[in-house]
Amino acid sequence: MSDTIPPQLSILRRKQVQARTGLSRSTIYLYIKAGLFLKPVALGLRAVGWLESDVSDWIAERLKMARGNRNPTT
Repeated sequence: MSDTIPPQLSILRRKQVQARTGLSRSTIYLYIKAGLFLKPVALGLRAVGWLESDVSDWIAERLKMARGNRNPTT
């Protein structure tokens, strides 16, 4: 058995994802359809959510792309 405690998983609902990403509802679903955003996790018959860690990773990747891997020290 491992001695480390895994990070707690957290599910974000759509409005939380909108607030975190700055994307509108329609843009989120357009990006999902185009394969540019994460598919949601089904929570119930009419409820979905996204893993917070996945959303954070997506944001970090977008920042990396936007900054073009520039090194501010050179």
